[in-house]
Amino acid sequence: MKPKVSIIMGSTSDLPVMEKAAALLNEFEIPFEINALSAHRTPREVEKFASQAHDNGIEVIIAAAGMAAHLPGVIASMTTIPVIGVPINASLDGMDALLAIVQMPPGIPVATVGINASLNAAILAVQMLAVGDEKLQTKLSQYKESLKKKIVEANEQLAQVKYKFKTN
Repeated sequence: MKPKVSIIMGSTSDLPVMEKAAALLNEFEIPFEINALSAHRTPREVEKFASQAHDNGIEVIIAAAGMAAHLPGVIASMTTIPVIGVPINASLDGMDALLAIVQMPPGIPVATVGINASLNAAILAVQMLAVGDEKLQTKLSQYKESLKKKIVEANEQLAQVKYKFKTN
């Protein structure tokens, strides 16, 4: 089994955030890999990964980083594979990482999700992969329908909550 998605994080301390992405890819039965690589501490390894990702069958990269958060942009500069950046709340409420990831120069796009939003990054990766995969498109539609169903059920439960001045 060869990975289609690569989850890269700047440090293993990011794993608690990135586990949601891994769990969703696992739920969709999409082969993936997880690695810790640092744009600052292991630049040669990042370059080797990014330059070989396509040849290794990777179709989407989810790259997470906090603080200066150069990892997603550095990877995007070295590959044509779509990169989804996940800013990690490591300092400044994650705003430093968000701005570092989202403000890429022309020609180096990084799709960027919200701070600590690895689940959305995984959903976006699935959506990218589903463009050419009808079976995956069906699974994705079912997943999105289940999200809708959860909200409908939650709203029905709210209707049962009673307050003296609640009107519905």
